[in-house]
Amino acid sequence: MPNFVDITVLSIAVLSLLALWLLVPVSLLVMAGVSARASTPASLKRAWQIGRWLTASALVASLAVGGLLVLDALGVPTGLPEAAQPLGLYPDGLAVWMALLISLLGTVLLRFAENYLKGDRGERRFLPWCLVVLASVMLLVFTHHLVVMLIAWVGVSVALHHLLTLYPERVEAQRAAWQKFVVSRIGDAALVVAVVLLYARFGTFQLPELFAAAAASSSGWQVEAASVALAIAALCKCAQVPMHGWLIKVMEAPTPVSALLHAGVINLGGFVWLRLFPVFDGLTLGHYLLIAVGGFTALVAVMTMLTQTSVKHALAWSTCAQMGFMLFEIGVGAYTLALAHLLAHSLYKAHSFLASGRTVRASRCERLPLAPLRQRISLALPAAAVAAMVLMLWPSLVSHNPLLGALLSLAVGSTLLGMPVGTAKPKRLALVGMALALVPLYALLHSVLAPALPSAYTPLTLTAGLLGTLMLASLVLAAGAVTLCPQAAWVARWRVHFSQGLYLALPFQRAVDAVAPIRAWSRPSSLAPGLKGEWS
Repeated sequence: MPNFVDITVLSIAVLSLLALWLLVPVSLLVMAGVSARASTPASLKRAWQIGRWLTASALVASLAVGGLLVLDALGVPTGLPEAAQPLGLYPDGLAVWMALLISLLGTVLLRFAENYLKGDRGERRFLPWCLVVLASVMLLVFTHHLVVMLIAWVGVSVALHHLLTLYPERVEAQRAAWQKFVVSRIGDAALVVAVVLLYARFGTFQLPELFAAAAASSSGWQVEAASVALAIAALCKCAQVPMHGWLIKVMEAPTPVSALLHAGVINLGGFVWLRLFPVFDGLTLGHYLLIAVGGFTALVAVMTMLTQTSVKHALAWSTCAQMGFMLFEIGVGAYTLALAHLLAHSLYKAHSFLASGRTVRASRCERLPLAPLRQRISLALPAAAVAAMVLMLWPSLVSHNPLLGALLSLAVGSTLLGMPVGTAKPKRLALVGMALALVPLYALLHSVLAPALPSAYTPLTLTAGLLGTLMLASLVLAAGAVTLCPQAAWVARWRVHFSQGLYLALPFQRAVDAVAPIRAWSRPSSLAPGLKGEWS
């Protein structure tokens, strides 16, 4: 009898916790409607407070769900999957990490935005749509149903469009937002195709049943085609070449909008792939598409970022490059690294934008000249070689993936290429130690995140290896030329073209302008019509 009582109490506690987890995004949607109809500054202030309380509640609930997952992993049954099924939730490690990220980001962002937009005419339009974005991302992360995931995916994009068009007089921002709207609809259509194809192959929309059916049967043409459609959706969402131009031009948006976009929305293409990769048997055509386009985007964006004089433009190109790297990692089957990349990039970009004043001031500080090239290379090459030897001796640190090992070794070496002139010998040794520490730090991070993707190992095929090697070699040669030989005449000639992103965004921009020009009525809207600038 006591055991039965204990089990019943535990089940009720787990069910209550999951109900709270689900209640938060639903409540955020309700608060979006309430805040849009706020008639006084006091009522709007309460809406800001409740929004922060809800996102903070999601953070606490996510920590608790993560604790239950740890207990399950230790062999203590909690009944978490069984309790989540009727609620339409999928509380695995990936969902918990993403929930922690978005709830933390939402709490901090709402606090920052309330002060940033206080007294601004766009304040009442910002809060409702921001809450819709946060709620939609949470539903996308929590759900176990493909159709709900699709609806949330579209909801994020539509709500973000209203945030990007917050100020109608900013013509360039309006044009960029309209281009992004068109790109998003292409991505939406691709995701619809992927969902329909997966349903046609496996006969279910629910993730647990979908994964079980995929594991029990061989892949068909529908799965291969779905991988291509899913890759197109991810490339559109993550602003990859040639559909990346809008990301560079939306920098006129308010800082909270930029932080939300770069830290919590643009990476969702990577999340959907991390959610659905168990459906695919090894590397598919979609993986190869991610390797090719993601790798090429990373190469172009890194080179363009190095030539920028504007801090905001450099941050935008940095996001483009990081998303390219993340999709490249997914393409080669390095799913755990991609998850680490997604989380780290989101936190870094949120801090960069929310502390953008300090970022600009730091960029204006006088920088010390670099140490002589020979001195930097004499440290970077041995450090990279040591890292490579360690990874060859313990290949499990990089999931037996040689491309991942090469990438980590390059990261170790490149850390030392920025050493300033006049660095004393003890400090040089300390820098080498810090660079080499990247290997055990990555191993630690991998061990923490790997349980979130328990079947994340995918053997690297010859084609994927060749594509990946070509991308890494091109990146090393191009970035090395710009950073190590900046005065060379041919580098100076190419610098001009790279500063414009090799003009790769122009064809798509012109096509959008020709086929679907910006609408004259494209203005920021509110959930409540009639709320225009002043309080009535």
